[in-house]
Amino acid sequence: MKKTTHFLMLAVAVLFSTVLMAQSTITGVVIDAELDSPLPGANVIEKGTSNGVSTDFDGKFTLTTQQESGEIIISYVGYGTVVLSFSGDTDLGNITVAPDNSLEEIVIIGTGVIDLAENRQTPVAVSTIQGKSIQLKSAGNVEFGEALKNTPSIYVSNQAGGFGDSQIFLRGFDQVNTAYLLNGQPINGMEDGRMYWSNWSGMSDVANAVQIQRGLGSSKLAISSVGGTVNIVSKTTDRQEGGFVRFLAGNDSYAKGTVAYSTGLKESGWAFSVLVDHWQAHRKYSEGTAGQGQNYLFSVGYQPNDTHAFNFLLTGAPQWHDQNFSDDLENYERYGEKYNGNSGYLEGSRFTERRNYYHKPVANLNWDFNINEGLDLSTVLYASWGRGGGTGGLGRGRVRNDSNGLIDFDQIIVNNIDTADNGVGNFGDSYLRRSSVNNHNWYGLLSNLNIETNENWSFNVGVDGRTYRGDHFRQIEDFLGLTGYNDNFRTDRPDDYVLTERFDANPWSSLFDFADEDQRYDRDYSENINYLGGFGQVEYKQDGFSAFLQGALSTQSYQREGRLSGAGDGLGKSEKISKTGYNLKGGAAYKISEKHAIFANAGVYSRQPFLDNVFANIRYSNELVSPEVDNEEIIGFEGGYRFQNDVFRLNVDLYNTEWGNRFLSVNGPRLDNDETSTYRMTDVTQVHRGVEFDFEYRPLASRFSLRGYGSLGNWKYEGSTPYTLQNDDTGDFIIEDGNVDLTNVKIGNAPQTSFGAGVRGNICDNLSFDFDYNIYTDLYEFVDPEDVANEALEGRQYESVRLPAYTLADAGLTYVFNIGDNRLTFRANVFNVFNEAYINQRDAFGYYLGIGRTYNASMRYNF
Repeated sequence: MKKTTHFLMLAVAVLFSTVLMAQSTITGVVIDAELDSPLPGANVIEKGTSNGVSTDFDGKFTLTTQQESGEIIISYVGYGTVVLSFSGDTDLGNITVAPDNSLEEIVIIGTGVIDLAENRQTPVAVSTIQGKSIQLKSAGNVEFGEALKNTPSIYVSNQAGGFGDSQIFLRGFDQVNTAYLLNGQPINGMEDGRMYWSNWSGMSDVANAVQIQRGLGSSKLAISSVGGTVNIVSKTTDRQEGGFVRFLAGNDSYAKGTVAYSTGLKESGWAFSVLVDHWQAHRKYSEGTAGQGQNYLFSVGYQPNDTHAFNFLLTGAPQWHDQNFSDDLENYERYGEKYNGNSGYLEGSRFTERRNYYHKPVANLNWDFNINEGLDLSTVLYASWGRGGGTGGLGRGRVRNDSNGLIDFDQIIVNNIDTADNGVGNFGDSYLRRSSVNNHNWYGLLSNLNIETNENWSFNVGVDGRTYRGDHFRQIEDFLGLTGYNDNFRTDRPDDYVLTERFDANPWSSLFDFADEDQRYDRDYSENINYLGGFGQVEYKQDGFSAFLQGALSTQSYQREGRLSGAGDGLGKSEKISKTGYNLKGGAAYKISEKHAIFANAGVYSRQPFLDNVFANIRYSNELVSPEVDNEEIIGFEGGYRFQNDVFRLNVDLYNTEWGNRFLSVNGPRLDNDETSTYRMTDVTQVHRGVEFDFEYRPLASRFSLRGYGSLGNWKYEGSTPYTLQNDDTGDFIIEDGNVDLTNVKIGNAPQTSFGAGVRGNICDNLSFDFDYNIYTDLYEFVDPEDVANEALEGRQYESVRLPAYTLADAGLTYVFNIGDNRLTFRANVFNVFNEAYINQRDAFGYYLGIGRTYNASMRYNF
């Protein structure tokens, strides 16, 4: 018995010592590649087991493995996964992880209505920018769109050097024809599809990530964007407690302060997050482009159990900014590249004719319902209330100083007083500042049911409903020395009718303080739009193969309601017009191996026209365009190749988009007294085809990464189209029955060829840098239909005018101070490092000059 006991004890000892010998101790430090600082909370797991640890605040970890050799997996939300081998006790040293293109773990609410490419196996042409990168590079005196420019087929035009007036082009399509979504909610204007980035000036601070889906995209909504879909995923309610304080300063007296705090998810299931911000500057770059604004976000989340999750979000960015427009090159040569013909001086201070002011609070309530393992329902109820507008001149009494090209507001006041009758001015002698107001109420509902029947099949069905009312009118903003204005333009008022009230161009007061009907002049009408769509998707996946089919059907109604007749016949309600649209798209992908994959997608859209294109003279008349504007027809094809291993990623995409029967509304020439005009073309066809690529090289445990991207396009018009030219201020038609042949005319406003490269590197512990370089060429001017028509009358083919190519370089530096358990981050940016002078666009009015060298620097304390 004693021998048996000794034998058992010896066996246990041998077995125990064998287990001990099989274990290994692995140590290391996980480093954030962008900030070159420790990454606390990263997961370190022994591959094939549940054995793992998390990094401490200094990014350090110690893992005792169950095997003597094998692999460990290092992962963190929003970062690429790193797999490293070990054999015996190993000190891995610094292990660098970098943000990847995944958004799945960032989206913690509304997962069914936020259409991300990761939610579908079949690939699309997609690029993702993480929130951390946006806040480092694009917060402050930089447009939000600048965060997107280092991706294929994206072009950002800075639009004359003012705050909030940039435009973004995707595969040559402008913002009107690219769908922008905020947490699944469409935010393009329902009347005309436009995007005004000044309304979203705080987006850089509240964005968690942006995903750019070029071309057909993965969106299941009943929307039919032509260029692609840009999904902005904002902050909601953070699950972790903490916050930050940041101060940022830049060129031309720019200053910005931000404070944010989140309670984290409590045991009760509740969590709260808040962010407030203020910024101001005497100009952005050009003269007379002062601006000021705030940004706020309040979010509350409630998760009572694993079945339900709720989140309420309210955010807004009230702002005002003085604007600069395009101009003749002769004026820039005479007065300087920062010249702004909209501005001047009033009593010694800079004053402008053109100021944009707007406040657009957005609220949404999300509900995620996990019905069972294979059934999820996600719903969002949203609303926005826009208030504000833009100022401009009223009357023929403008005075300009020839010596500097600026408006002489002091002399205008003298002239107004001298020519007024008892202080009341008139259109012929006086000059005032007026506001064109756009107030709207927008409500919508999105709901999506996701059905996972088994590991091979999945289904989505949903509904998308919106209702919108926009009120448009003009009011007096500044009498400039007068006590009233004689409004004898409208036919339903007596000739001696006088306006006596003024309303500030202020985004806060505009919420409630705007003109009643008796103080409105020139125009006063509403646009009413109701939209209802249904969508569905089915996807199959097995053994590296996947295929999908999507479809959507929608109906949209339009109605105009006029309250003032002006010079037209726009009183009362118009007839209600309803149009049905649809889209159908499908595709397939095959994963050749773990590293190689190919895919192809195709789609057809029938898109309803925008309301502003349905009416012949939306500002003054209920008359419809004749002949009636039909749906636009879009056919798209795309294919791609994907390669990825541990250190290198490559995407190559080819596309062909044919857009027919489209309605095109573009700015016409300035008329007498600086009145504006609009071209409208009713049967335009354009074809966009091209190839694009992007790659990234990230050596494991290295201190740098390299990425590159490029786009080669061939975008042109085809066929002939009828057109009209209309005076925007009077509604009179200058040309009623024009016709132009646009065959082979190049599409302007965005470069058809562009390349870029970027490098990130860690100079030493806690200090990193980044550098981006872009090349833009094959950039053409705006196509003026009148020029095309004149060439045809002379028996010649119109030749698109090509603008000079240019390059831009941006650089940044980041240093992280560790202060106890918290971090203080210093960030510096220089944009257009080499101060290159360039033209970024030309429209019917003139040229937009690019912005020269600008800079900013910030300190951010995380707690």
